[in-house]
Amino acid sequence: MEPLSPNHVRGAWHAVARLLAEAGVEVVFGLPDDDLDALGALHAAGVRLVVCRDQRNAVFMAAGYALRSGALGVALVGKGPAVTNTVTGLLEAASSGAPVLLLSGGTAAERRGSGAFQELDQQAVVVPLVKSATRVDHPARLAPAVRRAVLVATSGAPGPVYVELPDHLLKVDVPVPPPAPPVERPASVTVPGDSAALDVLRQARRPIVLVGGGMRHRNADGVVERFAERVGAALSCTASGRGVVDESSVRFIGLAGLYAPDRAKVLWDDTDCVVVLGSRLEETATHGWPTALGTTAPVVQVNVDAAGVATQYAGPVVLGDGADVCAAWLEQVVDGAPVEWSKRVDEVHHGLRADHRRELADLAAKPELHVVEVLAALDAELPADRVLVQENGLQDMWSYSFPRFECAHGAGSVVPSEQTSLGFGAAAAIGVKAAAGDRPVVAFVGDGAFGLFDADLPTAAALGSGLLYVVLRNGGYGWLHSQLGPDNEGLAGTAFVDPDAVTARAPQLRGVHQVTVTKESLRADVADAWRRAQEGEVAVLNVPTRLEDALFADHELGGAFPVAD
Repeated sequence: MEPLSPNHVRGAWHAVARLLAEAGVEVVFGLPDDDLDALGALHAAGVRLVVCRDQRNAVFMAAGYALRSGALGVALVGKGPAVTNTVTGLLEAASSGAPVLLLSGGTAAERRGSGAFQELDQQAVVVPLVKSATRVDHPARLAPAVRRAVLVATSGAPGPVYVELPDHLLKVDVPVPPPAPPVERPASVTVPGDSAALDVLRQARRPIVLVGGGMRHRNADGVVERFAERVGAALSCTASGRGVVDESSVRFIGLAGLYAPDRAKVLWDDTDCVVVLGSRLEETATHGWPTALGTTAPVVQVNVDAAGVATQYAGPVVLGDGADVCAAWLEQVVDGAPVEWSKRVDEVHHGLRADHRRELADLAAKPELHVVEVLAALDAELPADRVLVQENGLQDMWSYSFPRFECAHGAGSVVPSEQTSLGFGAAAAIGVKAAAGDRPVVAFVGDGAFGLFDADLPTAAALGSGLLYVVLRNGGYGWLHSQLGPDNEGLAGTAFVDPDAVTARAPQLRGVHQVTVTKESLRADVADAWRRAQEGEVAVLNVPTRLEDALFADHELGGAFPVAD
């Protein structure tokens, strides 16, 4: 057999592995097909494969890696049911704007339509959920397809892409031409002199800047804070936008919409302009907004993607990168809002902190352990640059409430999108840890989510890099149980929670340390868990919680969102 030329490799997966290494990919999450060709190819290329037990979790991990690092996350699976198992992960990646590449096997071209084993029209399954989907049928198309997929996933509004590698490419010679020069991404923005957005900013006297998830990894130099300072604006963020701005800033007034603190709502009622950076303004971000917003009070939207613009709100739209636009605005706006507005913003920020101190003092005097106290213990015992990976359940939503959890001094946050796929945070934490290096990573999850994930607890243990799980155990699906009120009296026999499961524990596995937390042992347990995580163990803190200990326990939502008319 003649040796291959330097620009050819034998087998599709060896070509893919070379292309991934070329793109800077260091880790892939997944479960390879039966032939194991992908496993050997990645090993030969120096790309680490984290072998998962569940394909859905693999995509969650890839998304967590992408959201934390800002780089491409890669998942690899077989064909047929392996692909359908990834659909929820693709939905979450699409909604979160996570640049994820899903690679799958596929039925060989000569066997399609013959009832081949695990034959499926996989493109039809994934197309609604990805930015692009490609099935490679000819060896010469493989390198262009993978390079294009990487470019599409990481450009514009990031999102998932899909490439299928059918079995007939497993053993053939595949050309891999040298890469083109790096893609150039000019960052300068020119604001026209007659800019409607600038006109609104110059007239605003009570502005708020709202930062969304589209600004992740776009504010390293603090341009958003400088812009807010220049125009005298309050700072807020969506749940997915946490970590973009330093929440220790006196201009920060907590999250927007569903998670807005009561003390901050008066500012939302009185604002005369909201500047939105990198948010689609989904329902949770705008819940409770006054009717004036987007009608008499303009909403200025800055988004890199026109599809992310919420056109129901009146106000100027700027299509561009939020950081670049803020930098351009800084050159043309002058100090804006009056001193009185800045004073009110400052009072709200400090008032929220005072409220939290009083809350913790009141809770300390009570015999029951409260989830807010767990968050306070994490804050006290872990380094400031911790990353909290959250779910969106009945009790874990306490972490969405500033300053009960705060992204300041380098702290990070990774949350599920508005799709709130159950189990995302528990699995994504593995990808986040792979991207975070030595930084502490804490998965703050409910027991329902953890139960969907725990097949991959051995995956976390096998990494040996340390991870801390805080599992809030209310006995199951407390969010659903909270709906069994007067409106559902006929369903009283339906069980969404099992009281006996409150004391359940994770599986006993090598490399996993777990303890059930009490109010008295909380601080010591958190400190010990962090020490063990530093030493490479997975630490699981089981926290028994009460159903009534919920962020919205006394709220009209009562656990339901949106509120029924």
